[in-house]
Amino acid sequence: MAPDRGPSTPPAVRRSSSDLDLDQDHELSESTLLGDATPSNPIAKQFTKSSDLGLYATKSNHHESVVDATNFTFRGVAVGLLIGVIICFSNTYFGLQTGWVSGMAMPASLIGFAAFKSVAKHLTLPFTPVENVLVQTVAGAVGTMPLGLGFVGVMPSLEFLLKKSEGAPVKLELWRLIVWGIGLCLFGVVFGVPLRKQVIIRERLKFPSGTATALMISVLHGGAHGRGEVETQGTEEREQLLHNGEDDDDRDNAHSKNEEEDMRGDWKKQIRFLLYAFGGSGIYTLVQYFIPVLHKLPIFGTYMARTWVWTLNPSPAYVGQGIIMGPATTLHMLLGAILGWAVLSPLAKQRGWAPGPVNDWESGSKGWIVWISLAIMLADAVVNLGWLVLRPAIFYGPQFARDTAEMYRRSSDVKEFVWSHLSSSKHDYSRVNLDDPMRSDKEDVPDDAPPHHLISGRAVSIWLPITMIVCVVCVHVTFGEYMPLSLNILALVLALLLSIMGVRALGETDLNPVSGISKLTQLLFALAQPTGKHAHHAIIINLLAGAVSESGALQAGDILQDLKAGHLIGASPKAQFYGQLIGSVVGAVVSACVYKLYVNVYDVPGELFQVPTAYVWIFTARLVTGRGLPAMAWQYALGAGGIFTLATMFRIWLMAGEERSWRRKLHPWIPGGIAVAVGMYNTPSFTLARTVGGLISLWWVTIKGNGETGVIVLASGLILGEGVVSIVNLVLASLGVPHL
Repeated sequence: MAPDRGPSTPPAVRRSSSDLDLDQDHELSESTLLGDATPSNPIAKQFTKSSDLGLYATKSNHHESVVDATNFTFRGVAVGLLIGVIICFSNTYFGLQTGWVSGMAMPASLIGFAAFKSVAKHLTLPFTPVENVLVQTVAGAVGTMPLGLGFVGVMPSLEFLLKKSEGAPVKLELWRLIVWGIGLCLFGVVFGVPLRKQVIIRERLKFPSGTATALMISVLHGGAHGRGEVETQGTEEREQLLHNGEDDDDRDNAHSKNEEEDMRGDWKKQIRFLLYAFGGSGIYTLVQYFIPVLHKLPIFGTYMARTWVWTLNPSPAYVGQGIIMGPATTLHMLLGAILGWAVLSPLAKQRGWAPGPVNDWESGSKGWIVWISLAIMLADAVVNLGWLVLRPAIFYGPQFARDTAEMYRRSSDVKEFVWSHLSSSKHDYSRVNLDDPMRSDKEDVPDDAPPHHLISGRAVSIWLPITMIVCVVCVHVTFGEYMPLSLNILALVLALLLSIMGVRALGETDLNPVSGISKLTQLLFALAQPTGKHAHHAIIINLLAGAVSESGALQAGDILQDLKAGHLIGASPKAQFYGQLIGSVVGAVVSACVYKLYVNVYDVPGELFQVPTAYVWIFTARLVTGRGLPAMAWQYALGAGGIFTLATMFRIWLMAGEERSWRRKLHPWIPGGIAVAVGMYNTPSFTLARTVGGLISLWWVTIKGNGETGVIVLASGLILGEGVVSIVNLVLASLGVPHL
């Protein structure tokens, strides 16, 4: 499942690739990665007026400002790495349980702020908003590696779920996992950089979680109040966030917004709230180790629990996850659980299509309904990704065809036609504005960042081929005996192409459809069946190809989400880029080690770590390579896929409506395919806890009319508390400490 970066968007927002410089390419150092607080970068100027900085230091000749000196700092990188390691442990723990991973960008910025605030009197340079952007960028890069490198899905499926006829056993030593991780963790980051100019500067895609993170950072550091500064795109977007627009609904809710800003500004109150939630969640998690029955409470009776696996895992972390997901998503997941475990599971059991125990992946209905959920996921992915491809042709195709026909009619020969078409400035189809599909920006939008803050074209032209070669070499070193070099390269090319769609979806909807992208790659790779000595490795090749695509899409989306936050704050894209690279490499090593710790100490798959995502991966590979389905599974899968194809198309039509129209309001309540599928392939114990969290969010934000920040801080504490104390439980389990 795609990583969640925090709340989809702050309440104020709901109501309503860098430019390549071929002449500049600086070495990585604190002096060259620093930014200028010049009139061309008024965001930095505005923030230095906050109470944290006290004064605004401008750059004269070669004197660096305070803001410039903190764009890239080794202390910021170190704190980001430390926070990221904690998130990495947490994400591995939850990922092996349910497949859910979170980048935790907002909690990372809050924790980083608190850490530096506590030692502020000892700092030579103050902790600035741009340095906070660096901290959360590095932390997110480390923390999302368990998903990006397949340690919660592909690797468990290769290591534990393959059959001998499919190439098992596959030995995954630690060195092999580290080499694999380093190969996959870089190319998506570099590929995402050139997309910044188009999706962030020209099209102004929202990237809601990046926007929410920027809002959190800006208010933590004192906000922005200056009005007499030079206007740029970044300041315009940030001002809209901080001042919440001027429409009627915003004015009607001014009181709740002021409370929201007050809470965000009171960072000590937030930290205390976070610590209380962290402590309570941690204590409960430790108690769960000694009393394992707390993982599965038979709230519907022992018969329902033993026969149909309807139990509740009252995990604080899963309640927190539900808070972040929101009521609509969690209710969609609950619908999936009801369809899967209350309707389809008894049906398959009673009809003899899944005669084994319900909780058995191979012969029970647990494995049978995965095929249905898989069909729903594929339908959702194909329709959504197809729309991303077709939409430009639908919006701009007719006008393009008319203009082409007119120019052809007026041209005296083919050469004149081609030249006049290419040189015409009447219609520039390369600079479309997705907020207004009928308008095309005729003039280029200048980049907010100073030239020396940008990643140069020469740097990208060097980094991209290097990271692509590293990826191919590392995959070949680790899995060359299974995957031929030609298919290795093909997987990388597909990853780059599909990551563009992932980035665009993330920018518009806050959902990076990495699950759908990986499944689409698996589907496409079914057409490239290996021959010769690799013929019996088709399943392994299919899994590896999907993993490469998922990694590329995740990394490209992650860097652009962070660059959006940096754009609003005025941070250096170059500093963020190098911070992301450092975090990715460290995350590759750390996540490989953490994965090996968990699989060596615990039974995987087992009661605690059921690795449902790994089963989805292996079942997809078997499906697309023609390995057969259980009895009646394909009929029900086809029907479910058809229903959710129509549902997804309807959701797309609703989203195309005007802002605040009835179509937009109805959209969240039409079931989304991915959410329904996740609720279907996970056991009800996890989904019920997440639904509780979604209802808490509904009560607090919608019914009570409070701001989101309070519940998001609560959710972050609940998730981090269980994630960190799970490390203690890991140590206890490795020492053989008995349960009660």
